[in-house]
Amino acid sequence: MKKIILISVLSVLILSCKSKSATETKLDSKTQVAMKGNWTITSVTYPNSSMIKVNSFELADSQCFVGSKWKFVSNNNKGNFSLNSPKCTSYSTPITWFVNKDGQFILKILDESKARKVKDGYVLKVANITDNSFQLIDQIDVVGTATAVVYQFNRN
Repeated sequence: MKKIILISVLSVLILSCKSKSATETKLDSKTQVAMKGNWTITSVTYPNSSMIKVNSFELADSQCFVGSKWKFVSNNNKGNFSLNSPKCTSYSTPITWFVNKDGQFILKILDESKARKVKDGYVLKVANITDNSFQLIDQIDVVGTATAVVYQFNRN
């Protein structure tokens, strides 16, 4: 009898300690509605930006995202973005996205694939949201040090 109780208690403890992934939490509908619309990234900043290069979303140098156009549709969590910097290769893609209750922005770049077939995505933090601007913050590792890459969005 004691073994059954001990096993039950351990099972409850193990299951309650299980961490949730960013995609297993509830949506933050209020933030998603605030982000709805057309946006432009006006800057990408991070410490020591003159010394290191950041390959944003495994697509292009972070500075290629300055001037990029983004569209977020909140009622179906779809959208798109396009890179149009004259110094970089043009690129456009549909996306799927959402914001969870933990303030995390989850992004999947679809590239002609259906969202359910795309297994990889990106988790960024939403910050400083207003009617006309917000930031997405990505944490990257630079030689063992966590570094924040800040994407500044302004409404078109």
